[in-house]
Amino acid sequence: MNDIHPDLARGRFIPKMSYGPLSSRIMRSLKARPVVPGPDITVQEVVVPGPEGVPDVSLRVFQPAGLKTTAPALLWVHGGGLIFGAPQNDDRTSIAFARELGITVAAVRYRLASHSPAPAAVEDAYAALRGLVAQARHLHIDIDRIAIGGASAGGGIAAALALLAHDRAEIRPVFQLLVYPMLDDRTTTRTDLDALDVRLWTAKSNRYGWSSYLGDSVAGPDVSPYAAAARREDLTGLPPAWIGVGTLDLFHDEDVEYARRLDDSGVPCELHVVPGAFHGFDAVFPDVEVSQDFWRQQVKALARELQQSRGRPRLGGRVRAETETP
Repeated sequence: MNDIHPDLARGRFIPKMSYGPLSSRIMRSLKARPVVPGPDITVQEVVVPGPEGVPDVSLRVFQPAGLKTTAPALLWVHGGGLIFGAPQNDDRTSIAFARELGITVAAVRYRLASHSPAPAAVEDAYAALRGLVAQARHLHIDIDRIAIGGASAGGGIAAALALLAHDRAEIRPVFQLLVYPMLDDRTTTRTDLDALDVRLWTAKSNRYGWSSYLGDSVAGPDVSPYAAAARREDLTGLPPAWIGVGTLDLFHDEDVEYARRLDDSGVPCELHVVPGAFHGFDAVFPDVEVSQDFWRQQVKALARELQQSRGRPRLGGRVRAETETP
C-alpha cells in the first residue's frame, strides 16, 4: 500500500531529507521547549545512579497532582534515531498518559551515539528502571506494575531493555509499548528500501543512526540483542507487547516480523498497523483522527495490561525498593 492516509495528506509536502553528521549535530543543539502540563499534573527532574563508572541518569517525571497512593508507572524512552532527541520532545504524550491513566510517567535522558555507542543507551534505561524501584516510596510507584515503552529509536531501546531486564532477573516490567520501534540494524543492508517513498526517517538516516551506535559492527554477525533487539532468536519469557507502525514506515517490515516472533515465542503481542501512515505521523499531525486513534489504542493496551498485572509479582530478589524492609 503506497497511498498516504487521507488524514495525513499534508505529509506529502514534508521534505525528504536524511540525517548525517552535520544535521544530527544541529538537531542535538536545538533545545525542545518543555510543555507546561497544567495544575492537574506535576513535573519534576529526578536523578538516579547511572551504570557503574558513568554519570548519573536523569528522569523527567510526570504524575497526577496530589498522588498519595501507589500507582503504576511507565518508563518512557524518547526517539531520535539514537543520535539526537530529549525527553522534552515527548512531553505532550507523557502528560497525556499520566492524565488519562493516573500513572507516573518517567522519561529517561539517555546518552546518545556516536559519543556514547552501544550499549550506553540501554544501560542508561536499565539504570532508570532500577532508579524507579529504588525511589518507589517517594514517587508512589507500584513496583510490581512498571511498564516500559518508547517511540522509534526509543521503542528499540525499550525492546532491548525488556531483554536485558529478563536476563538480569532483577526487575520484570509488566508490559512493553513499542511505537514504530527501531529494532534491527540489518535493515541497513536492504537496498530495496532506498526507493521507498518514506517521510522523516529514510534508509540513509537509518544507516547513519545505526552505524553511529554500533560502529563497524553494524549488520555484522556479532551485534548484541541489547543493542538491536531483533537479534535475539528466542523471545520466550518477555512481557506482553503492543507494537504500532504504519505501512509507509521504514520500520514496517522489521516491526511486523518482531511481532510475529514474539507471538511464536508465546509472548502476547498486539500488532496495530496503520494503512498509509509514515514514520512519526502522530508527532507531526497529532490532532488528526488517525493519530488520535493510534494514541487511543496505546492507552487501551497500557491500561489493560497494568490492570491485569495487579497482584502479579514481577520484582526479582536483587533490587531493593524503599518500600521494602530488610
